[in-house]
Amino acid sequence: MRIVTAGMGLRAGHVLRELKAAMPEAEVVGFYDPQPTHLEMLGEVPRYPSVEAMLSDARPDLYCVFSPNAFHLEQIRLGLEAGVQVFTEKPVVISVEETLELARLLALHGGAQRAMVGLVLRYSQHMVDLRAAMAAGWLGRVTSLEANEHIAPYHGAFFMRDWRRRDAWAGGFMLEKCCHDLDIYNMVTGSRPARVASFGGRRSFLPENAPASNEEAGIFHVKASVWEQTDDPFRSDGDIIDFQTAILEYESGANLAFHTNLNVPDEHRRFCVMGTHGMAEGDFVRGFLKVTARDGRRLADHDYSAGATAKGAHYGADAMMCADITRYLRGESDGLPVSILDAMEAGVAALALDQARKEGRVVDLAPVWAALDAHGLRA
Repeated sequence: MRIVTAGMGLRAGHVLRELKAAMPEAEVVGFYDPQPTHLEMLGEVPRYPSVEAMLSDARPDLYCVFSPNAFHLEQIRLGLEAGVQVFTEKPVVISVEETLELARLLALHGGAQRAMVGLVLRYSQHMVDLRAAMAAGWLGRVTSLEANEHIAPYHGAFFMRDWRRRDAWAGGFMLEKCCHDLDIYNMVTGSRPARVASFGGRRSFLPENAPASNEEAGIFHVKASVWEQTDDPFRSDGDIIDFQTAILEYESGANLAFHTNLNVPDEHRRFCVMGTHGMAEGDFVRGFLKVTARDGRRLADHDYSAGATAKGAHYGADAMMCADITRYLRGESDGLPVSILDAMEAGVAALALDQARKEGRVVDLAPVWAALDAHGLRA
């Protein structure tokens, strides 16, 4: 298995190292990146002057796209045209227009199976166990959900200093960071959002809240940035928000209330799914999942606070994703828990939430879904 990557940084190094651990026959045979970092994670790997040269000369079996989001569409296109299996990091693309263009390209070059996507939360043990509970009928029909992603100040400051601070590069915070969450709630409801609304802005990362001491300032530089970085998260030129509250109505009739904040010292990432016959409550950060029947019986009580699930990246889901991808590429499984089309639909939901926030209105997604579905990617 010959692998190449467009984009070489911490995320690429980590995922490719996990993939090589799961697939010993894999070899990274090339990369393209004008400003590479963390090369020590993979050892000696040939560097190419362009994606085109890499795809032509390295003869890869798998082509990975780990570049900043704004470059994804063009780099995915090159992989599709070269006839190579593609893996792309989330959130895939950064606008509705790019989503529809990617749908056209996928339909033209063999369908959604031509590309895999790194939406890792679907691979997590939390979601494996939640899917099992739902398949057993313990929840009944999902009626409503509440969820959050609360991010510690050091991580929030990273977003305010990193290239992700600019919508033009990342597509917005809701898209870049919360697409994981929106995807799994699409999965839980078995449908897509029909209408969305959202409120939010920036209230924490402002000049008047900058730390008064050097000791406290160190908190906001724990996580390093490389490309297009800036030093001061409180005086950043970024246009992303640092808190947002969203409400979504799904095609199934279920509703979700979702909240995110980039300045939460005791962070958590909680979800609660209410159904006609039971409920499921869990937290990725605090490491648990409980399923309760409507008569009060505890049907499941999972503790993920120890072991690989607690210590591994993305709550252990990165390793689980790479193991699943290995089985899929070897022909040992028929599919993966998440598709690139799932990621595109989660991305559209995130973009619509920002549109609703900026325009102060409820956004109806029916026209976008009709345009996406016209490409025939959903089996």
